[in-house]
Amino acid sequence: MTAERPRLKHEQVALVLETEIRGGSVPFGRQLPGEAALAERFSVSRNTVRAALSELGEAGLIATRSGKGSFVTFDGRPLDVKLGWARALREQGVDARVEVLRLEQVTDAELAAELAESSDRFILVERLRRVADGSPVSYERSRIPATPLAVAAFGAGLADGSLTRLLLESGLVAAQGEQWVEVRRLEGEDARLLERDPGEAFLWSRCVTRDSGGALVESVESLLDPAHFSLHFSFSAR
Repeated sequence: MTAERPRLKHEQVALVLETEIRGGSVPFGRQLPGEAALAERFSVSRNTVRAALSELGEAGLIATRSGKGSFVTFDGRPLDVKLGWARALREQGVDARVEVLRLEQVTDAELAAELAESSDRFILVERLRRVADGSPVSYERSRIPATPLAVAAFGAGLADGSLTRLLLESGLVAAQGEQWVEVRRLEGEDARLLERDPGEAFLWSRCVTRDSGGALVESVESLLDPAHFSLHFSFSAR
């Protein structure tokens, strides 16, 4: 049996703070004590504190603003991705509206090859979701196969910017899928669209869904503000 390596000092500090944040004793929106105060509390150097805060930021638990300090961005509320982001947010009491940035047919040979699709034609839907105060909280880039039904629905304007309706009108019904989630730092155009500073930590999600016969329904990538989104997955052998 291989012995587990001892945690480094910054990992120990991060673990204590993470436990407090996830346990609710340091609630959403609360500013953490400054580096000097944390260094004194844990009897460590300020460099150790910075390393611990960096880990918490990577985990999407806090956001650090230059000159302002670190604030808790984890609100402890799991979000059921099967509901769709809009409905899931509403059930959490968060009012959000969607701005459609792009809705067009595109060619993507790389995605077609990756997903083993015979056609490289897709319908692209890019959307920005804002909460009541106007702040963007998510950016989503969806691509669905440009089947005859999908092209007809798109051409007739039946979707009206609604991805759910576009899928429905296209006869695309998800029955299975895979999802990947990780923390990523915002860069370039993504940071601009989300009105955030480059380097800010966001949840990145990619979900590929297929129908009961294995045909592609949708490939969607999302960037999600961890102050409003957390993810919970359950698995069954059935």
